[in-house]
Formats: sequence, C-alpha cells, structure tokens
Amino acid sequence: SDIPNLFRTHAVEFNLKRKTSPYYASLRFGFSHSLFFSSFFFHCILSQFKINASYFANNACRMANAAEDFSQFGISKGEKDKLVGEVIRYMLFKTHQNSGCPIKREELTQLVTKNYHQRSLPTFVINEAKDQLSSIFGYEMRELQRALPSSKTQTRSSQQSIVDSKSYILISQLPSDVYEKYVVDVNTAHLSGFTFVIISIVYLAGGKIPEENLWSQMRRMGLGESEASHPVLGNVKQALELLVQQRYLQKDKVNGPEGNTVYYELAERALDGPMSDRVKEYISQIVKDNASVGAA
Repeated sequence: SDIPNLFRTHAVEFNLKRKTSPYYASLRFGFSHSLFFSSFFFHCILSQFKINASYFANNACRMANAAEDFSQFGISKGEKDKLVGEVIRYMLFKTHQNSGCPIKREELTQLVTKNYHQRSLPTFVINEAKDQLSSIFGYEMRELQRALPSSKTQTRSSQQSIVDSKSYILISQLPSDVYEKYVVDVNTAHLSGFTFVIISIVYLAGGKIPEENLWSQMRRMGLGESEASHPVLGNVKQALELLVQQRYLQKDKVNGPEGNTVYYELAERALDGPMSDRVKEYISQIVKDNASVGAA
C-alpha cells in the first residue's frame, strides 16, 4: 500500500482518536509548535496501520483489568490518567531533549511519589504508560538493566539496587523500512552510522577495547580525537562521549602494573538483544561484501 495515501485516508480517524485520549491531551502544551511534534504525529499515524482487531481486543481486556486494579490505590480514574500522561510526556520529551539517552526509573518514580505515597503505584503507572506508548504512540518503552564494567563486582544485591539500576528507552515499533523512509531525519542519519561502526569495532575486539586502540582504529577512518570541527560529526570526542551517555558504551579505568588504562566496553544498550543482533548482521554483511570484492 502507498503510505502517503494511507496517511490521508486515516488522518481524520486518528485525529479523533487522539483528541479523546487523556494521555495524548496531556502532551499538547508546549508540543504543538515544535518540529518534533510533526515527526511525532506522523509516527503516531503510521503506527496505527499495523495494529489489527485482535490487538485492540487484547488491549481492551488489559484496560478493563487496569481499571479494576487501580482502585486499590484509592485514587480516581482522572488522577490515574494524569499520572500516566505525565510519565508518557516525560519519556517523549526527555528522549528528544537528551538525544535518546536512557531515562532512569527513579526519575519516572519521582513523578508519581511527589504527590502520592502508595508503595506499588509507581510500578502500576509505569506499566500502564508502557501500554499506552505502544498502543497509541507506536513506541516500545524498553527496560534496560544497567551493565557494570567487567572489572567491577556487584557490591549490592538488594532488590532495591536492582530497581535503581533500571532505565528506559523508546524504540519505534514501525517496520524499519517505513521508519527509515518517513520518520528518520536524514540530517541526523550519520549519527546512526557512526554508532554502528564504533559498536562494531568494540564488538570485534571482544566487547572491550583500550581507549588508545579505539582511537587508533578511528584515526584510520579520518576521525582524530583532537578534531573539533569534523564536517559531519562536529567534535569527534564529544560524539564518542555521547555514545557513553546513551549507554551504548561505558568507560572503565583499570589499574595495572604500567599505570591506569581506560577501556571502552559495550554497555546495556549495545548488549540488548535487537541491537546486538543488528550489529552482528551489519558485521556479517561487511564480511560478505569484502569476500565478494576479493573473489572478483
């Protein structure tokens, strides 16, 4: 099917749906005049094309169960909807503002606990926000468990420390070809390529590489650590640091007989199943392409 035609056909239907959603309404303030809103709104409409009748039936069942569950907290449906809307809004805005850096669970928990003190309410609200982000906005709110550097040992094993180390990212549920064609900003696509190349270098080094070795590989691609005005990446050192902030990589300083050595190691976002599979596929494709060139 032709996506632009589908867009025109379903825009009115989706517009009515979003206007009746308390979660979408909570996002309107400060959102309607941004470039992000245009991309976000188009993403929402496209996401509706892949949702079939059985999904809506299952979702209706979940919503009915949720309606029964939240009564245990002694809050109204309006209060519950407002809390869920605040979590959704925070996830969308913070993801956009912080270049996709993972959002800590404790940040979302604080949105709930600032006015409510029921013990299990944050978990309930976050879980419902996950459902709504998927069914209305077309995003998976994926939970990540913070990875520790291999040189560090887990010193805390309590349940609370496990919760504190959780974070969330948003992943589009659109088919990759549709997402790349209609949603991805071509002006930032180079960052995805840079991310894949760096992760692949670390992956091929066994998941961990000394900082100097990584820069050595990058210099072979024309990316020096002192370069502050690369025509595509800008400040190369900052571009690499952003991968640490986004939790694709983590830095670890290790004491050795010759002094301190800084390592870059794969972090939880690069180790996450879908991303790890894409990196392996990317590396396999490069190997096949090189083999084809060699054979020719």
